[in-house]
Amino acid sequence: MPPLLALVFDALVFVLLPWLIWRGLGRRLPLAVLPILVGLGLAAAHLPAVAIGIPSLIGHQIGFVGVLLLAFAAGLEMRQTPDSTETVHALPAQRLSVSRLASSAAAALALPFIVGTVAAHYHFLGLPGWAAPRGDGWIGALAIGLCVAVSALPVLIGLVRELAPPERPLGQIALGVAVIDDAVLWIGLAVLLLFANGGTAFATWDGSELLAVGALGVLGMLGVVASRIGWVAPAWMLWPVAALYLTVGAWASSSIGLHALLGAYFAGAMMAPNWAARLPVEGIGKFALVGLAPLFFGHSGLGIDGNALSWSSLTASLGLLAVAVVSKLAAVLAYPPSPMLSRRQALAVGALLQCKGLMEIVAATILRDQGLLSEYAYAALVTLAVLSTTLTGPLYRLCLPRAAAPALEPADCPRNGS
Repeated sequence: MPPLLALVFDALVFVLLPWLIWRGLGRRLPLAVLPILVGLGLAAAHLPAVAIGIPSLIGHQIGFVGVLLLAFAAGLEMRQTPDSTETVHALPAQRLSVSRLASSAAAALALPFIVGTVAAHYHFLGLPGWAAPRGDGWIGALAIGLCVAVSALPVLIGLVRELAPPERPLGQIALGVAVIDDAVLWIGLAVLLLFANGGTAFATWDGSELLAVGALGVLGMLGVVASRIGWVAPAWMLWPVAALYLTVGAWASSSIGLHALLGAYFAGAMMAPNWAARLPVEGIGKFALVGLAPLFFGHSGLGIDGNALSWSSLTASLGLLAVAVVSKLAAVLAYPPSPMLSRRQALAVGALLQCKGLMEIVAATILRDQGLLSEYAYAALVTLAVLSTTLTGPLYRLCLPRAAAPALEPADCPRNGS
């Protein structure tokens, strides 16, 4: 089949069809996860998609560029979330210290990570088909625990933009916690991959790996210097510089044995905030999410072994969902970002933080590509991301203090999910 015709079929199935389903269902399911659900459906039904050229080579390349842009935009968004000064005054008459916020973020990440890791090691990895090629024992358990602990920063940024003014302070607090957890997630992914590659990996490095590390150092130094001296590049330079950061970051992380998505994220996070603020970050994220990345996620779903999509897989996903939601809510309730928060306010913040969005799917895809997750575990984690994202709106409304008028509809998370 001609490559361009195969690309057309690819786009119809994984870009247009999910959008039509989303509109037909009244926007009640997350648009961000529908492409992968379409792929999962094709895989489960064992339909011969390859007969019409799906997945197409060009579509795969476009989708990969899209998910790189998503990761890059997530890094940029991290630099544009409220800073400590704004966060300190997030609630009227309730001052938040940065140290308290960081401690609460650590608890909100650590408890789900520990509980998820232990549950994976002693239960889930014992299920048929869950043993990963390179993820036996505690390494595979750590990979699952990391996915269970994820909070979707891009989703939360979109949600907070749509909250009513009386509820926005709670959203700002959730953002302050999520920005820390998001950074730790990507650092944790990098450390886990380096550890899985063995302690002797550094001994085999040659000039290319050292050049890659040096390139990342230069990017970080440029961001620090530009931020300190307050220099802002002319408008015509911003896009070439952003493209350079993204390209160098993705290449460098791939060169040192990590996934290109890690480098794309850190490249966005290393750009000077005064430069990143002049880029249409939300527009970049939406363009990638709606127009490009669906091909990547659709192909990811299509590539899953259809035998992994069974009732036992759904049951495992529900178990992981219970672990993720309960541990996240318990962590925020036990150690909220502010001691002045009521129990219901703390639970509302926890409800926002349990939203996985596409960040968990991205993390799970990286771990699967590196052999640290099996197809069965990957299918369950993708299902977990879908369930968690869909649950966010109703759970947030349920946890809100009774006096507050609910402003987050179930469809809000789908409109911004990533």
